[in-house]
Amino acid sequence: MSLVGILLGLGLLIALAYRGWSVLLLAPVAAMIAALVSGEPPLAHWTQVFMVGAAEFLAQFFPLFLLGALFGKLMDDSGSVAAIARFMTERLGPRRAVLAVVLAGALVTYGGVSLFVAFFVLVPMAQSLFRAANIPRRLIPAAIVLGTSTFTMSALPGTPAIQNAIPMPFFGTTPFAAPVLGTIASLIMLAFGLWWLRRAEAAARESGEGYGAAESDAGSKAADDEFVRERATAAREFDPAEMERGHRSPSLPPIVRAFLPLAVVIAVNLLMTLVVLPRSDLSFLAEERWGETSLSGVAGVWSVAVALAAGSAAIVLLNRSRLTALRASMDAGANAAVLPAFSVASLVGFGAVVAALPGFVVVRESVMTVGGGPLVSLAVATNLLAALTGSASGGMTIALDTLGDTYMRLAEEAGIAPALLHRVAAIAAGTLDSLPQNGAVVSLLAVSGLTHRESYGDMVMVGIVGAIIALVAVIVLGSWFGAF
Repeated sequence: MSLVGILLGLGLLIALAYRGWSVLLLAPVAAMIAALVSGEPPLAHWTQVFMVGAAEFLAQFFPLFLLGALFGKLMDDSGSVAAIARFMTERLGPRRAVLAVVLAGALVTYGGVSLFVAFFVLVPMAQSLFRAANIPRRLIPAAIVLGTSTFTMSALPGTPAIQNAIPMPFFGTTPFAAPVLGTIASLIMLAFGLWWLRRAEAAARESGEGYGAAESDAGSKAADDEFVRERATAAREFDPAEMERGHRSPSLPPIVRAFLPLAVVIAVNLLMTLVVLPRSDLSFLAEERWGETSLSGVAGVWSVAVALAAGSAAIVLLNRSRLTALRASMDAGANAAVLPAFSVASLVGFGAVVAALPGFVVVRESVMTVGGGPLVSLAVATNLLAALTGSASGGMTIALDTLGDTYMRLAEEAGIAPALLHRVAAIAAGTLDSLPQNGAVVSLLAVSGLTHRESYGDMVMVGIVGAIIALVAVIVLGSWFGAF
């Protein structure tokens, strides 16, 4: 009956979450139903297992949610994201409209800007470029997905995305884990995505398909749509409801000022990872009052947190005159982190309860018997959980919370480096999470004023198929040559 309870709880969570119900309510209810059917005490599981799992996730990663959302909001309100988008538009122009949108998205997200902040700036930019080039507007979401939600989210070394941060405390790795493999995966995703979009554009021109009907004001409405909000906050790290709060500068900064905070995030992340922390005496972390941890357990999170904090400070210093409502902007950024962090933490709490039930032994054994070794097993488990939860971060954390120690043991036995586990888990989480019900997919389509029928097929090709090809390449190369 325990396995039945797990399946029943998971089914309830998926079915109602897809309909826009809040994960904050669904996850504990589903966990208690799973415990009850399994013959376990539901209230004990809620307070002693679910809440402990959720709290541990928040203790580890809330600083990244907070600082990431703050950085994104300050970049938006200072006009820096819009300035970068305009710069790319002017430099590449309508003749390279697709490339301009992809590169603009990649620049801002690799620099630390939250995904939903990027959506609200990139969509108008893409609409202008695609209209001028007479490229079908149905391709806009796919171009934005390629730039914001593929290689800069999971593969490019050093990316401050939460999906790249989650494996770090589990495997004792850094944001730059397996840098060459990550770069190869990034190039595969980018090359495949651009090839597909060029192919789709050429086919549209051949058939005489143009830009299409004029867009509506879907973007402004999407920020206030509660259904979109519930989907979005469990999928990514920014609450769309905070987009219109604060005050966006009517004037844009010079392009150098717009780029500098992104450069600060990347540079500080690299320095903290490779220079500052390795040369610091952090032996005190082994004491009981610091959780009896080590540098490897905190270095990754500390590096990204300091980098995002430095980037936020750089925005304020460089654009203080444009941030006329600084406190309101900072409040909105901080508030934007809360609901996403707690939503993902609730998914993690549900996973903790499932892992504590007797029936989970069957699930664990089934996953571990997947052929191909620990790397393939880890990729399959992370993929499935990300798909079921509709959240790359939630699915990956559940997988690593429940099976991380087992994978580390198997990896040690097989001589697999933790850095390779990190990169495989991160890339795997960013594949099947982009199913139709995913919050980022729903939100991007809403902001673009398009439907699944119009745009989702191309989003699948650039966001799922390209990522799976890259994942296979990393597993094969990592199995042959190890982490590099």
